[in-house]
Amino acid sequence: MANNTTMRAMAIRAHGGVDQLNLEEWPVPQASDGQALVEIKACGLNYMDVFVIRGMPDMPTTMPRIPGGDIAGIVRAVGAGVSDKWLGKRVVLFPRFPTGGVLGENGNGGLCEYIAVDGRQLIEIPDNVSFEDAAALPIAYGTSHRMLFTRGHIKAGEKVLILGASGGVGVSCLQFAKMVGCEVYACTSSEEKGEKLKALGADHIINYVETPEFSRAVWTATGKTGVDVAINFTGGDTWIQTQRSMATGGRILTCGSTAGHLCDIDVRFLWHRETEIIGSRAYVPEDIVACLDYVASGKLKPVVEVRLPLERAAEGVRLLDDRQIFGKVIVTP
Repeated sequence: MANNTTMRAMAIRAHGGVDQLNLEEWPVPQASDGQALVEIKACGLNYMDVFVIRGMPDMPTTMPRIPGGDIAGIVRAVGAGVSDKWLGKRVVLFPRFPTGGVLGENGNGGLCEYIAVDGRQLIEIPDNVSFEDAAALPIAYGTSHRMLFTRGHIKAGEKVLILGASGGVGVSCLQFAKMVGCEVYACTSSEEKGEKLKALGADHIINYVETPEFSRAVWTATGKTGVDVAINFTGGDTWIQTQRSMATGGRILTCGSTAGHLCDIDVRFLWHRETEIIGSRAYVPEDIVACLDYVASGKLKPVVEVRLPLERAAEGVRLLDDRQIFGKVIVTP
């Protein structure tokens, strides 16, 4: 940074492709009342950033906008009402604004060098957790933690099916399921991704490109008994096949619908197999604290596949958009 008044930022000024994301000079924000100024050390990308850049019909974005929702850094200044005990602390930010909305979507995010945030968004990072690992956690791992534990109550010995297992949320679901002793059936689109999922502990790999009727492969692999838990944040045309994959009394967990919001459901499977469908809405601060504690204790190691400097952040978004990424992309300003 050339001086104390300007910073580098990757920002968009119009919706479109990743070429809309450009390096700019921005003023360093000030910590007003109730806020803290954080020097950003790492920012995790998510598929949300693809949506922000492309533009969503039901989610108008105020321009210009700095994307990036997973942010870790050091508190450099505090405004009135925020304890000065935070000064110099290593923090990860809770991505949701107290007034609603998410960092990088409804307000500026972390693809820059400094950010001013509400003091209530600060979460201290344990000493033995790196900035990069902390920035991998909030949105993907926080979402998975709430879905699997708070809402889904997964437990040792259960058979768990994960659709879209090689993305950020999918990988974190696999790690959590293996952490508690589940048998995991992971759906992915390539042999290469399948090998990476096996290395993380997946017990069965189902390639849905080679086997579009993945439910048949699941049914066979489970000895025609089905899975206890299915994780489906894909939506689109995958719901009936997910229902076909279920054991009697099983639970389908969902936290999104990346392939489409309107899904067909076969009600016969719903009542005949006594299936529960459980929705999970994002995360709360306690989920992120739990994830940090898992990393600090050595139970969890976030999967960070790509690390990029700030000026190359568009490459990371392109990897996400092309479904070429396994785990997380981290940008370091």
